[in-house]
Amino acid sequence: MTLNADSLICDYTQQYGDSGNRLMPKQLVILAGLLWCFSAALWLNTASAEPVARHVLQLSIDGAIGPAAEDYIGRALLSADESQAELVVIRMDTPGGLDSAMRGIIKQIINSPVPVATFVAPSGSRAASAGTYIMFASHIAAMAPGTNLGAATPVQLGGLSPLPAEESEEDETAEDETPAAGETAPARKTRDAKQQKVINDAVAYIRGLAELHDRNQDWAEQAVRDAASLPASEALKQNVIDLVAVDMADLLKQVDDREVRVQGETRTLHTTGLEIIRHDPDWRSRLLSVITNPNVAYILMLIGIYGLIFEFSNPGAIVPGTVGAICLLLALYALQLLPINYAGMGLILLGMALMVGEAFQPSFGVLGIGGVIAFVIGSIILMDTDAPGFGIDLPVIITFAVISALLFTLVISMAMKARRRPVVSGLEELIGGQATVSEDFDHDGSVVIHGEKWLASSSKRLHKGQRVRVTDMQGLTLSVEPLEDNMTAPTNEERER
Repeated sequence: MTLNADSLICDYTQQYGDSGNRLMPKQLVILAGLLWCFSAALWLNTASAEPVARHVLQLSIDGAIGPAAEDYIGRALLSADESQAELVVIRMDTPGGLDSAMRGIIKQIINSPVPVATFVAPSGSRAASAGTYIMFASHIAAMAPGTNLGAATPVQLGGLSPLPAEESEEDETAEDETPAAGETAPARKTRDAKQQKVINDAVAYIRGLAELHDRNQDWAEQAVRDAASLPASEALKQNVIDLVAVDMADLLKQVDDREVRVQGETRTLHTTGLEIIRHDPDWRSRLLSVITNPNVAYILMLIGIYGLIFEFSNPGAIVPGTVGAICLLLALYALQLLPINYAGMGLILLGMALMVGEAFQPSFGVLGIGGVIAFVIGSIILMDTDAPGFGIDLPVIITFAVISALLFTLVISMAMKARRRPVVSGLEELIGGQATVSEDFDHDGSVVIHGEKWLASSSKRLHKGQRVRVTDMQGLTLSVEPLEDNMTAPTNEERER
């Protein structure tokens, strides 16, 4: 159907008359809007259909692997798929990290439709612990000279070393034997059942990752069981990695025309002359990295609790409550992403409660000292992991333990002392105050106190100018009694004065 502007104008003139000053009818306005939207949609569709220039997306992991790194890698891989990147290169330098975050990154790499190369660089970097697993999961594993990988043994959760099991005669005999191939002398130490389960699970996991890309499964197992490590040159010789490259340009040159298996299909890479686009962590990833730092999450939690305590003790202050609520919400978000030991959280809350109890009910330091001990122990075991970079520093714990002890024993004690002081304003302050009789009266009369004249009643006769003490108040009438040192009636001269 073809729209003719002349026919539209004629129809409009016949229906609405030939008045040039009349406004367009609502129907034509709507029609014009629909036509504009349709044209814009066609233009956008044409623009999106334009071919995207092939490129290599470069990511970076520098530091401990945690929830922030997992979120960053996941969103970057989605972006690489949408922009039709030829290859994603993850430059890595990490001491390890959390098991949950590591497994999340590995799932994203394995299921990525874009090939992923993990490159341990620059020289002096490492891919220890969790980084080793990610290397084995990547389609291409590369290292720069002077780098190393390995030490992939899972650490004991909770920060406590297991008690050694009793050695049997078979164990003693085994210690005298020469270690088998692929084993080191200190390896095969006696482990408890829980730790052995964790080790066996990690071994099966890393062997499966090595099998995906035909890499050395035996050394992968050795890296888990014996915490073995290799430099770049030895890793290449033992088929642990695919290549050693000096820099990004050398890496792209070596992987050109290389075949990789992506989601079960063989794909040939063409990386010569491709543009390298860096995709650094954005503000969201940096913020997540900051608040998921155990030290920062711990401090946010304490500031949030302090702020709410101050707000509840002094309603209407607004600022402590607002700051405390924001910090506490950020801390709760960070803690749900971190492996938290809830026994440690409970000990922290118990310690704070005991320190508050010391302020309200002094116990010669018993509650306060117990609260500090519970607070410190809870803070130490709060993070249920020994992963590198994910523990709370001891100086931070000691600092906040001292601050908390001072806060609850001094500040709250001062508040309780202020609470016990006599009232200095309001009607209650009149009781116990001294007043002056304004005129002679027997039983009922008036007195002056604080410059105000009040009705008064007394069981004794009082004289003008006599000093009395307020003992009670019934409605707007004060009950008074003469002072002991002012029992005699004033003379005429005293009355005149």
